[in-house]
Formats: sequence, C-alpha cells, structure tokens
Amino acid sequence: MRPKRNLNRDCIRGLNYGPSRTLLLAAFLFTSTVPSFAQIGSTSGSQGANPYAGSVPTDAVPGVLSISLLDAIDRGLKQNLGALLSNANTELARGERWEQLSALLPHVTAAPFIDWSKISLAEEGLGSLKIPGLNFPSSIRFSYFDARANLTQSVFDWQSINNARAASQNLKSSEYSYKDARDLVVLAVGITYLQAIADAASVDAADAQVKAAQAVYDQASAQANAGTSAPIDALRTKVELQTRQQQLIQASNDLAIQKLNLARAIGLAPGQEFELADKSPYQPLEGMTVEEALARAYASRSDYQAAMATERAAEFSRRAAVAGYFPSLDFNADYGMAGAHASTETTVSDVRGTLNIPIFKGGSVHGDILQADARLTQSREQLNNLRAQIDADVRTALLNLQSSDELVAVARSNVDLAEQTLTQSRDRFSAGVADSVEVVQSEEAVASAHQQYIDSLFNDDSAKLSLVRAMGMAEEGVKEYFKGQ
Repeated sequence: MRPKRNLNRDCIRGLNYGPSRTLLLAAFLFTSTVPSFAQIGSTSGSQGANPYAGSVPTDAVPGVLSISLLDAIDRGLKQNLGALLSNANTELARGERWEQLSALLPHVTAAPFIDWSKISLAEEGLGSLKIPGLNFPSSIRFSYFDARANLTQSVFDWQSINNARAASQNLKSSEYSYKDARDLVVLAVGITYLQAIADAASVDAADAQVKAAQAVYDQASAQANAGTSAPIDALRTKVELQTRQQQLIQASNDLAIQKLNLARAIGLAPGQEFELADKSPYQPLEGMTVEEALARAYASRSDYQAAMATERAAEFSRRAAVAGYFPSLDFNADYGMAGAHASTETTVSDVRGTLNIPIFKGGSVHGDILQADARLTQSREQLNNLRAQIDADVRTALLNLQSSDELVAVARSNVDLAEQTLTQSRDRFSAGVADSVEVVQSEEAVASAHQQYIDSLFNDDSAKLSLVRAMGMAEEGVKEYFKGQ
C-alpha cells in the first residue's frame, strides 16, 4: 500500500474546500490565527468557501505557461479574491471617513427661485369684505425673485471631531488589513504551489517505482519460467507492480487536482495549461533567535497594526459618545439678490451663529457611552489576545522549522539506505539466495522513504513560509528565502 502521507500535508489539501475563512490558517501547518479575516469574510457574500482559495480569472493565453513560485505569488496578489475583497473594504472605509469629515467641512448651497402668484380673495375668505369708498379686486397678483448662496459651517462640535478621528483610524486599520491580506495571499498561494511541487515529486517517485517493480517482475517471471524460482515469487512481484501502478495513478490524479486548485488561487483562466517551473531543493535557513523574530513580528505584523488602529478608533468613538453631552456651535450665512423680479433685485444677506445646548436626550447619550465602552473593551481584549498569538505563532514556526531541517537530513539518509537495501535484495534474489518477499519489502521501504523525503521537503518549505508570515514580512521574505528554486 502507498505510505501514509504526513498529516500536515493532508490538512493543506482541505484548504480549498474549507467552509469558513478561519480554516485557512488553521489548516496550514503552523498556526497563525488572523483576526483581520473578519472584515474580509464579511464581504464574501454567497461565496461560503474561503476567499483565499478563489480568484477573478484572467484571459486565457495560448500555449503552456511556465509558472514559478514567485510568478504564482505575483499573480495571486493581483487576482486572488481575498486580496480583492480586502482592497474593496479599504475603499469602503475611505468613503466612511469622508462621510464623517463632511460634518466638519463647510457646505455651500444655492437654490435661486422665481415665484409668480395669484391669490383669490374669495378663496381666502375676503371676498365679502366691503369698505365704503374702497374697491377691492377679486384677486391679487405678485412675484418674487431670490438668488443667494448659503454657507453652513460647524464651528465646534466635539462629537463630530471625534467621529472623524475614529473614521481615520478605521481607515488605517483597513489599510493594514489589506497589507495583511496580501501576506495571507502569499501564504495561501505558496502553500498550494509547494503542495503541487510535492505532488509532482510523488508522481516522479511513483513512476520510478513502477519501473523498478516492472524490472523485478520481469526477472521473477523469467526465473519462474526457467524453473529456478517458485511461481509464487512471480505472483508476489506482480502484486507489488500493480500496487505501484495504483499509486502512480493516484499521484497523477492528486497532481492534476492540485494544479486546478493553484490555478483557482492565482486567477488563471479556466482550462489554461501550465507547468511548474520550480522544484523544491533543500535550502537550510540561517538561524534566527526567538527574540529577533518576535521584535520583527511586533513591528511588522499588519494584523497587529490593524488591531492597534481599531483600538484607537474605539477610543475616539467613546469620546464622541461622551461629547453628546457637550454643546456645539454652528455658523450660517447667505448672500445674494432678491426682489419682486429679476430686473428689480437688491442685495440681501444674513449671518447667524447658533449655540446648540443639549438639555435632556432621554438617555440616548448614556446608551451610546455604554456601547462605546463595550466596543473599546472588546478591541483591547482582541489586541492583547493577538499579541499573545503572535508570540505563539513565531515560536511554533521556529520549532517547526528546526524540526523540519532535522527531518530532511534523516529522510535523505533513509532514502540512501533504502535504495542500497533494495539493490542488495535484488542481487540476492538474482543469485537465488533470497525469495521475492525480501525484494518486495525493500521496494516498499524505498517507496516509503521517498515519500517521507518529499513530505519533509514540503514541510521545510512550508515552515519557512509560516515563519515569514508569523513575522509579518511574507511578501519580502518569500523573495529572500525562495530565490530561483
């Protein structure tokens, strides 16, 4: 049977079908909970699935594309649905900020009008009015013309001022969240690409094992036909050959599906043919202390910066709620022309200042303060939780990176030993001093060793991605640690 794959790698396969955005990094190898997903997920609409597994496809290109890891990430940053939705959220926050600023900026309007009126005195109840010596008309005609510009300006409104400040911090939070979304795209696309590399390596290994099993079967069949070995040896090697063929079929199918997943994540046109340009050679990462990694993480993690901006926005929102008790001062002025009609207009103007003093608002301000206090408490608790989570993310990534480096070395040694064992077993079988059981067991050991080596390389590269994500430098780090693989 095919060796069981590393559980971490099988979890990655589930990324493309997860029902919730938080499953993205939970399914990844090395932790990383991301509060900034909340904003992205809120606009995912009817998608249901993880937005980072989808994209907006580009137009098809003739021929077969050769896509490297860096090419895939660059495409993902432009077309991945998660990044696009996050960018839209930033634009929404920018619009909300302008709405709040509008309360502080001057408003100028103009509404010129001309009025011609005819009023019936009878309709107004004056038709029976009789005064000796005076004759009243049955109706009165008049006209009026008015054309002026009106200026309104808030001179002082502490509530509007703090609402505008809160909106500015929310905009900063959205901008940081967009940067964080780009890091998540790097992580999502990188993991998907690395798994495709691992699947391609599994196909190559399975193909080599099929060829080796075919050679052993041919040898066993020839010996059985010559009467120098028992027919069961030929049957046993036939079963082993077909087992390896089954593994090759499954590995090829896994690779085809993973390439579809990769195409969806980076926005390739449906049906676009492409090949993987990069392999996954082992490249040890230079040592980094926990203190250095944590310092970079707290300074660079965009989700942490977004959480701090959200906390500041909550503080300003609370100030705005308290300002509901404070008076405000408004200024209003108009200037223009008015008269009976446009040919007889005169200059008119009006200037006034209004002091609005809240006396009793039925407890609405108290309710606003209670809600603002609750949101501020939530934002502070989330920030403290995220700081602890970043510490756990960095430590976990470093531990996984250290262990994956060691596993690569052991797996490489196991491959060499297993291949030597297989060579000796085949020589012993050819010499007639061993039966096919020993050869089949050696073939299974080789297959298992190769798969473990492939998984260890995948885990090592994934650990690097998780570390740069944990430090908040995924876009920069992937170019530093994955050069021309």
